[in-house]
Amino acid sequence: MEDRLIEYIKSVLENIPNGWLNLTTHRLDIYDESKAKTQFLDELENLYSNSKALPSELNELPTAYDYIRLGHPLSCLLEWGVAKSNGLNSENVISFSSKIAPVMAILRKNLLDKKNTKIFYTGDSPDSFDSEVLKEIYGYQFELKQVNDVSSIVKENSSNILISQPKEICSFELSSNIDFYVNTSSQLGSILAVNGKENESYISEIQHVRRRETIAMTPANCLIVLNRITNSSLAGTSGNLESNKTKVLDSIAEITGSKTKAVVASSGLSMQYAIVMGLIHDAQKNHKGKAIKIVVPPNCYGGTNDQARRVAACIDNVEVIDLPVDGDHDMVQSIILVLDKIATEDAVPYIITEIPTNPRVEVPDLLKLKDALSQKRTTANGKIATDPVFILDQTFCPNTNFLGETEILASVRTIAYVSGSKFPSGGQCTAGYCVANKKAGALMERIDLHLSLCDNEATALQMEILAKQLPSMNQRIKDAYTNTREFVTFINDTLPAAKINFVTEQLAKQGFTPSVFSLDLPTKGNTDDEKEDYKRALNLKLINLMITQIPDESKYCVSYGQLKGCYWTIPATSTQGTTKEGDKDYIARVALSANMDLELHKKVFLDFVKSI
Repeated sequence: MEDRLIEYIKSVLENIPNGWLNLTTHRLDIYDESKAKTQFLDELENLYSNSKALPSELNELPTAYDYIRLGHPLSCLLEWGVAKSNGLNSENVISFSSKIAPVMAILRKNLLDKKNTKIFYTGDSPDSFDSEVLKEIYGYQFELKQVNDVSSIVKENSSNILISQPKEICSFELSSNIDFYVNTSSQLGSILAVNGKENESYISEIQHVRRRETIAMTPANCLIVLNRITNSSLAGTSGNLESNKTKVLDSIAEITGSKTKAVVASSGLSMQYAIVMGLIHDAQKNHKGKAIKIVVPPNCYGGTNDQARRVAACIDNVEVIDLPVDGDHDMVQSIILVLDKIATEDAVPYIITEIPTNPRVEVPDLLKLKDALSQKRTTANGKIATDPVFILDQTFCPNTNFLGETEILASVRTIAYVSGSKFPSGGQCTAGYCVANKKAGALMERIDLHLSLCDNEATALQMEILAKQLPSMNQRIKDAYTNTREFVTFINDTLPAAKINFVTEQLAKQGFTPSVFSLDLPTKGNTDDEKEDYKRALNLKLINLMITQIPDESKYCVSYGQLKGCYWTIPATSTQGTTKEGDKDYIARVALSANMDLELHKKVFLDFVKSI
């Protein structure tokens, strides 16, 4: 890497904005999704050309990519620097927290394109790489071969991947006989270099895998690599991984009431991917030849929906079935209809849903839900149908106990998972966890296997953060709910024409105490289109007022469960990005924390009401 580039990166690191290292969500007020993958780097390149790297200049750069999964400022800086030093376009270099996921991304595209793949590696076989499972369960086809001399690799009608663990993870010696270089580090993850113009069609597909099934190299680990490049002091986790892991697992057991061992992933979607692939593995072994149905609400969080469909696209006997759960649709009735149909087809049902639902914050009748899931069903031939596995996204209410042996779903095979960027870490890391009740306990071994296979376990620093934050989680949830209930009551009193979706007092007494509500503002106009346009503009007016009047606390972001402040978003333009247009929710979603100036938020909201 040339001296000028190294010096510039060093100056950026000396002036790094706090949010670059500590935020797990992105600011939507400086985010243009149509330019998400280019705008940050275009403006960074401009600063580099003019040798500018003042804190104020760096802080004004637009949001980079999306959360920390698809990318973030430090991963962009790292990839940009590596690309420049190797004569590549910045988009040709892609960093991962996982050492295996970049290889799986290439295998996935080649599966769909029906193209051969040859994987070469130097040194020892890649950690956790299980050829048999990748071929049998994921359907990927490839040849795996150890090489001592990279120059002996011949370019044929296939994709050639080279996996290596060089002394410096950023060091690439590019050759025309290799299409994809995957440099790995046991502690930091991997950096992928896409080599050759003919392989550039893979880039968006690889980035999509990073967005949906894993995450980018974490900000902390990117910083370690960047510090090595510039010979700066190293920054890393000081905690003991095994000790922190024990604390995290003990906290999860206490919170969930589950006796089965939990597993902890690098993100909520990394966790969900391991769950889905683990269950598919179980079905392929124990229900040979049967169709597998992944049942998902069509308007749920876009990553959940998109990931399920991406899995189904790769495996012939897997199909996604819609489960309407919000608004005019009752979750229990929808489940009954879907499970009855799946039973007649003698298929294997896996149901993924959120309780409370997102963004409408609705909770089904739990007794009726248990009955619907527990009902004995028969196939068209009169045989006993396969009972469902209920996969519960418990991110809104991770304190609610569903998994104990005396809890309402004890008779139903239930797996619960939580996105760690919310309450578990207070927004400080993305790591998520998964645990099962006794009835589903045997499935955890398969889930753990696939989490390891994808190398998607939580990093050492993520474990350290969870070990620190999980013990206080339930108290933070309680206090945040108190603030939210007070704010909801205030809005009802000051703007009664607005429709608020939030749990009832009765549901709160049952243990459902979310700190998120959705706000459907009153509208006006002569036609449906005029009314919709007016409401969407009003949403933005409210959010802009909040973030400008209370900039230290109110953020235009997609998150909740943070340690401080209040977060505002519009699901249709953020979390539901890949959801079908007709299923999107153009309403405001508001998330409060336990630590915020609630009276100031009330005052600004009252100003908003007076202005309309």
